[in-house]
Amino acid sequence: MAEAALKAEIWVKAQIKLCDLNVIPAVISRRGDPDAGTILLKLNRLDDGCQVLTQVRTAEGDRAWMRGTGEAPVLEADADTYIERQLKFDPDIWVLEIEDPDSRYELDGKIV
Repeated sequence: MAEAALKAEIWVKAQIKLCDLNVIPAVISRRGDPDAGTILLKLNRLDDGCQVLTQVRTAEGDRAWMRGTGEAPVLEADADTYIERQLKFDPDIWVLEIEDPDSRYELDGKIV
């Protein structure tokens, strides 16, 4: 059975709260459509580079993540370029940036 879909704004605000509770710096760098905007998650590992993930749904309807910038970490400038490119296609995108050099942030779905 597929999990219920949260509105994008509620999901993003919940992640900010979780990061606050775990002392992980996080910021909403772009607000998208409050109900159904696509969510890009920029994980900044600082010296270890960045990764941009796109929130997607599996065939079963469960939340999952797709690597937008590829398998290996990229420079922050390359992550930002990827995000800007996506915004040209969809202006309703949310961008949540998490600074997590110790890899403590846990995704709420599998990577597909």
